[in-house]
Amino acid sequence: MTISNVLGWAVFGLVAGALARLLHPGRDPMNWLWTMLLGIGGAITGGYLAGLLGMEANNGLAGWVAAIVGALLLLAGYHMLTANRSRLSGSSATNDDYKRAVFDDLARGPDR
Repeated sequence: MTISNVLGWAVFGLVAGALARLLHPGRDPMNWLWTMLLGIGGAITGGYLAGLLGMEANNGLAGWVAAIVGALLLLAGYHMLTANRSRLSGSSATNDDYKRAVFDDLARGPDR
């Protein structure tokens, strides 16, 4: 594996993870490194699932679709796991809590 392969996976993962986060509803507080890892994990997951279905998603548009669908599945699974934890603790977030968190993030700006 050469450095260009690693850089290619990193860029591919970052773009696929960012697209999955844009398509997934809800708040996903993660930085660019976690977004990249989400995209790489989505590519592995999506490629595996595509292989199970008898499809070839090694490159091209099928690879992108498999990576984004895989990343969406990983995000949905993460949200299901964390939502159950908050439900068990008895404190569920309301719509106002969500709005307050978004505006707090925006008020802090990109430097913080």
